[in-house]
Amino acid sequence: MMRAMILGLATAMLAASAAGAADPPSDFTRKAQAAARAAGAFEDTRDIDFASRGFLGTRAEAQIKTANGQVAWDLSAYDFLKGEAPASVEPGLWRQSQLLARHGLFEVKPGIWQVRGFDLANATFVRGKTGWIVIDTLGSAETARAAYDLVTEKLGKRPIVAIVYTHSHTDHFGGAGGLIDAADARAGKVKVIAPDGFLEHAVAENILAGPAMARRAMYQFGVLLPRGPGGQTSAGIGPGLSRGTPTLIAPNTVIKASGEALTIDGVRLEFQLTPNTEAPAEMNIYLPDFSALCMAENANATMHNVLTPRGALVRDAKVWADELTRSLRLYGDRADVMFTSHAWPRFGRAEVKDFLGKHRDAYKFLHDQSVRLMNAGLTGPEIAATLKLPAVLEREWYNHGFYGNMSFNSRAVYQRYMGWYDGNPARLAPLPPETAGKRDVEAMGGAAAVLARARAAFDVGDYAWSAELLDKLVFADPADAEARALLARAYDQLGYQSESSLWRNMYLSGAGELRDGAPPGAGIGQGAALLAAAPLAMMLDVIAVRIDPARVGEGTLAFAVNLTDTGERAYVSIANGVLVHEAIPAPGPVEATLTLSRADFAGLFTGGAATLPAKIAAGEVKIEGNPMALAKLAGWLDRPGPPFAIVTP
Repeated sequence: MMRAMILGLATAMLAASAAGAADPPSDFTRKAQAAARAAGAFEDTRDIDFASRGFLGTRAEAQIKTANGQVAWDLSAYDFLKGEAPASVEPGLWRQSQLLARHGLFEVKPGIWQVRGFDLANATFVRGKTGWIVIDTLGSAETARAAYDLVTEKLGKRPIVAIVYTHSHTDHFGGAGGLIDAADARAGKVKVIAPDGFLEHAVAENILAGPAMARRAMYQFGVLLPRGPGGQTSAGIGPGLSRGTPTLIAPNTVIKASGEALTIDGVRLEFQLTPNTEAPAEMNIYLPDFSALCMAENANATMHNVLTPRGALVRDAKVWADELTRSLRLYGDRADVMFTSHAWPRFGRAEVKDFLGKHRDAYKFLHDQSVRLMNAGLTGPEIAATLKLPAVLEREWYNHGFYGNMSFNSRAVYQRYMGWYDGNPARLAPLPPETAGKRDVEAMGGAAAVLARARAAFDVGDYAWSAELLDKLVFADPADAEARALLARAYDQLGYQSESSLWRNMYLSGAGELRDGAPPGAGIGQGAALLAAAPLAMMLDVIAVRIDPARVGEGTLAFAVNLTDTGERAYVSIANGVLVHEAIPAPGPVEATLTLSRADFAGLFTGGAATLPAKIAAGEVKIEGNPMALAKLAGWLDRPGPPFAIVTP
């Protein structure tokens, strides 16, 4: 999955809106749900068995809290997922959500256990001679600590001797600080293992576009939606995002090539690097002593995203399929059990081989047929409306679109090869939504005529067309209360009918914004935890994308930065509204030279500037030259704003 996860999100999540009353499911939605139930392979109960197998118990206290008493995770939040699917939830998604909500400690096979349902992802504990090897850490320190406590309660106290990050998304490394001490990792007392490029990509994907991604992730994961049959039911690959403290402990052991092997505490691990698949830095792990295969997030209980709705670089569906082929060739005849970073394992060699082959074929079909249709002249939306998996692949629940889906992913394949432009000159310079909305509404006879057409479409269950018309009305006149209310109702029904948990969350979040406005709250920043772990060059890149040229005007500034703990240095110049940095000594005069630690430098831009005078007085921070140079720079930077509107101007 995921992207990850999302920096700056925690603050915004606290500004939950009290959404107005949603529509009940319409008769058209009820009929759509009945058709989905009739078409689904509900007689296939393998996943129900796999998700239940090996259960040893769960945590007694439902709430996992942060140090200041806030709830980081509530195991009881999904207790509503009982019985048959209500009309407000697509039946397959209800089934998926029920299985993902099962929480506790599960034995994968003797010597390997998973804690599932404590966060978006899983944490896997492998027993060595003296301690635990933990594969992935959940997304926050609090949920990771709770998982470790449960393992200790059920299996006995053992130290953690190693952590393995399968890939560079926050829900797989953010809990490390709840399991081990960073100083022990730096000293090599605990091995922290990651694929080549992990640290660079863990920081890069979440920082530069962090605020925009965080806001869109609030839609994708339904952060502000109530948990329940009328709101968020799951995130498709896990229950949802925890609200604890994300951490990052840098790896001290990097896997640089496929085929590398390590023996840790008596346990052998073989690594298959899979760069540019689900994440830019990712790896699968085979444990020959257990005949067990960890497929990281390259294989899932659902189709994944080739492009995440929250935003990210488009992933390569062909490379993804090719690496699954390699996994099948390397481990298909060796693995008796397969477990992953999300959802439940698959048991039995024949089951593992069949799964890897058909899951691979789904991604390969997606890629190849999207490209075939693209080469025949179809555009992204035309391909999305056409492409469908063959029945032999579609009947498998793990190829359903509970997270990613064929519609969104086929457009992503098109975008990867062709970009956003579809070749039609009329779309070379599209009008902004507000301008286009006003002109479209006028061309269709005015607001009353458009509203009448939208209402007629709504009344016959054509919610997508109704929403398209109403979206133009809202952007033409956001004060049109009648248009907003009807668009919210259309989004309700589209959300209820969505098999994709993410589409459901986004439709229902859009309905909430239409009814209550964008959520208030503090600004969404790039996030202190990852910024403090970033190389100096990346921190300066973050500052560069916050420069407001209107504030800079014709101003100039040159300064030098020396980091005392890492030895990094940079010469920074600002002119023409552009910040440029180079890893060189200052080639000429500078207005100021700043000497301080990496953490203190990151703190200047993540809320730690108030401590600067005390640190200067203590000699921890040194500023040579003009001390007001930093104030000048600060005055040129955009401040993180509150969560921006998405479905309204």
